[in-house]
Amino acid sequence: MSTVKYTPRLADKYKKEVVPALMKKFSYTSIMQAPRLEKICLNHGINGAVADKKLVDVSIEELTTIAGQRAVSTMSKKDISNFKLRKGIPIGARVTLRGEKMYEFLDRLISAALPRVRDFRGVNDKSFDGRGNYTLGVTEQIIFPEVDIDKVNKITGMDITFVTTANTNEEAYELLKELGMPFRNAKKD
Repeated sequence: MSTVKYTPRLADKYKKEVVPALMKKFSYTSIMQAPRLEKICLNHGINGAVADKKLVDVSIEELTTIAGQRAVSTMSKKDISNFKLRKGIPIGARVTLRGEKMYEFLDRLISAALPRVRDFRGVNDKSFDGRGNYTLGVTEQIIFPEVDIDKVNKITGMDITFVTTANTNEEAYELLKELGMPFRNAKKD
């Protein structure tokens, strides 16, 4: 009985197409110099979580469904009296994806979720942090096909951060563009 190891489509594409393209563009001498995707972090802050604790549980379930991995709640770090916020109260949810699940999520995001955004013209290419990481803001969680629209009682957004090993924004941009991220202002070579 032979067991064939499953590799996600984008992980395969990274090894066969993206690395050679990046090596040619940036003239790397080793394939280990080519930037790669380390992890994808999904973060979901919840408005009104102080008043209604069930919102956090609903958000955790939604993020778990979207990511395919159990999400955890995030706690407030300090007291803010104007918002009636106390230290240690759950105010959001987050999940970090690595390896196969990361590539699977990226594939679903690019091929299924982003095209469902209303008036979609591409993602902003100005959301890099200067160290090779990219953050994408999603305004509605219902763009993900995994979320059952009938069960959603409140439309909320989330932040999706792509953490790469790239040293510059240009390297990270090229890495994500080669992986298939639909940037709005595709730079001409």
